[in-house]
Amino acid sequence: MTLARPGHQPDPVAASLVDRVTAAPARLGRTRLVAVDGPAGSGKTTLAASLDSEGRARGLDIAVVHLDDMYAGWETDFDELASRVLGQLLMPLLQGETARWQRYDWEAEAFNGWEPVSPPDVLVLDGCGSGSLTLASFTSLLVWVEAPPEVRIERGVARDGEQVLPHWLAWMEHEQAHFAANRTRQRAGVRLPT
Repeated sequence: MTLARPGHQPDPVAASLVDRVTAAPARLGRTRLVAVDGPAGSGKTTLAASLDSEGRARGLDIAVVHLDDMYAGWETDFDELASRVLGQLLMPLLQGETARWQRYDWEAEAFNGWEPVSPPDVLVLDGCGSGSLTLASFTSLLVWVEAPPEVRIERGVARDGEQVLPHWLAWMEHEQAHFAANRTRQRAGVRLPT
C-alpha cells in the first residue's frame, strides 16, 4: 500500500480500489488498467475522478480516458470501439510506447484530433464498454457502477439537456445488450451502487 500525501482526505471507496489495483498484476506492460463500466448515468466518471485524485495523492502516475470522448456518437458499435481502444491505446502501452487515441467531436459528429497517453502507472478507462471481453486480458481491475434507471435518466438529462432524452433511452437499450453479451456485471471484481 502506498501512503497518501499529508493533508489528503481519502475517499474510502477510491482508497480501497487504489489498494486493490496496486496489489493486482500489471497486464499492460508496466501499466495497470482499471475499467470503470456500468450503465450511462450510474456515476462512472465521478468514480474515475476519485480514483485519479486518490492515485495522484499517493504519488502514482494516473491517466484517465473517458470513453465518451471515443464513442462514434449515439450509434456506437461497442465491438468496433473495443478494437479502437485496443489498437490506439492498449497495444502501444503494452509495448511501453506513448499511445494516441482519436477524440470524437459530438457537435461535428466526426472524429477530430488525437490525444497522447504516455505509459502511466494506472490507466483508468471510464465508460460503457470499458469492461468488454476484448479488453479483459489487459485489465487489472473491472469495477461495475450501477444506479436505478430513473436516477440515471435524471442525471443524464441534467447533464446533457432534455433534448437528448430519446438518445438516452435508445442508448440504455443498446448498452444493456452489450453488457449481457459480455457478462460485464458478472465478471466485475467490484460492484458499486451509487
